[in-house]
Amino acid sequence: MELIEQVSVAKKANIYFEGKVASRSVFFSDGSKKTLGVVLPGEYEFSTSQGEIMQVTSGSFEVLLPNSTAWQTFSEGSQFELAANVSFKIRNSVIAEYCCSYL
Repeated sequence: MELIEQVSVAKKANIYFEGKVASRSVFFSDGSKKTLGVVLPGEYEFSTSQGEIMQVTSGSFEVLLPNSTAWQTFSEGSQFELAANVSFKIRNSVIAEYCCSYL
């Protein structure tokens, strides 16, 4: 298990899609932030306000990246990058987890 040490964690979760997606914000002393999330099976569309790197930490996602017509599979240990102010879709058939780093 990978640990994130010496951080502050928000007590209140970020809840989306009627509780099917939930994340917690993790704050670092240098001012940076990550979110750790859990996604129940389904299909979801998200938008970004800043650049992000999404790392799949368990399970897998199929992702429809911006300006793409083909779904790509990202499994545990893989990641994908998103620009600011874009929309993308994810779908999964099993519970999956992610770590989102903001650029």
